[in-house]
Amino acid sequence: MNMIWSLIVGGVIGAIAGAITSKGASMGIIANVVAGLVGAWLGQALFGTWGPALAGMAIVPSIIGAVILVAIVSFLFGRNR
Repeated sequence: MNMIWSLIVGGVIGAIAGAITSKGASMGIIANVVAGLVGAWLGQALFGTWGPALAGMAIVPSIIGAVILVAIVSFLFGRNR
């Protein structure tokens, strides 16, 4: 059950990061979950585990890490339109 909560929270964190970077429309559900989980790991590694936590993820550092991750990935693999 803990893994399901982690996937749900990771998806929400990824969706928030996509909305902040305005890349949310081009990301799918799987990409949101992956961006949220990897971003949570990155954010907690860089900024620690302060603030409220849900499903073992500190929310604020996780969102910051996901925003950084989405910005870097969109810069490297972004399409020119």
